[in-house]
Amino acid sequence: MRLNWDDYQTVLMLVRHQSLSRTGQELGVNYTTIARRIKRIEETLGTLLFEKTPDGYVPTAAAGIIAEGATEMEQVSHKLQRDLLGADPKLSGPLTITAPQLLIAHFLAPMLAQFSEAYPLIELRILATNKILDMTRLEADLAIRISDSPGDTLKGRRLLTQQTASFASRKWAERIQQDPSEMIDWIAYTKHSGLPNDIEPEFPNNRIKFRFNDMVAMVGAAQAGLGVVRLPLFLGRGSAELVQVPVLPPRPYTDVWVVGHDDVWKAPKLRAFRDMLVTYCKEHRALFVE
Repeated sequence: MRLNWDDYQTVLMLVRHQSLSRTGQELGVNYTTIARRIKRIEETLGTLLFEKTPDGYVPTAAAGIIAEGATEMEQVSHKLQRDLLGADPKLSGPLTITAPQLLIAHFLAPMLAQFSEAYPLIELRILATNKILDMTRLEADLAIRISDSPGDTLKGRRLLTQQTASFASRKWAERIQQDPSEMIDWIAYTKHSGLPNDIEPEFPNNRIKFRFNDMVAMVGAAQAGLGVVRLPLFLGRGSAELVQVPVLPPRPYTDVWVVGHDDVWKAPKLRAFRDMLVTYCKEHRALFVE
């Protein structure tokens, strides 16, 4: 019995992840299927490929050889897929876009609707995530990223510059206006050790009252009146029940980019999406800066 690409890919993924469950998630099957495949491949080859340890599945030298060859096969496959997409002249079929969740919800959604109406034969697939997807592997065709380094090996275009400022509920805004010297409660991101260092001097009393590890939760907390939060202007302005307060002056924030792999950048349906996206961003750039 000969091995096929699914067999080689299974070994490759298990070498990478050293976990049946993570390998199964990567390949879209359950972990028992991965275990059966590995057992069958080992029986076919007559050699041990993995040693099971408390830390996971440790590959043997034989598994390493298979993984090395499978990696080359994978790279060729990805290159072929990119070349085919780049050469596809049709304005139809699937188009996968990835962007941060909050950018989609508070800014991009109307543009996506416009594009779908203009190009009804293109099937938009939207991956809403802050995770940096691998464009070489075509995990997405185009990525919209808020980043200082959106991808050195990728084609890209800066869409927007943006700023941050302070936002709060209307109740908090009224309190701050009535007495700037009163204590201001802040909602902070977990990774930030202290208060923003550019608080205006007329607001002398500040403290961090709540810390969150998620921006959606921070917006919700501010809407509920828990305190003042620093947000990108587009997000603060696009969040119901929040108003900009003068505790912080607007400050530069990370740019918004669209990026993709060079092999697919000129494909007509990718170009059509980028053209509409660029126009939309130009029309709404005032949302992002003072």
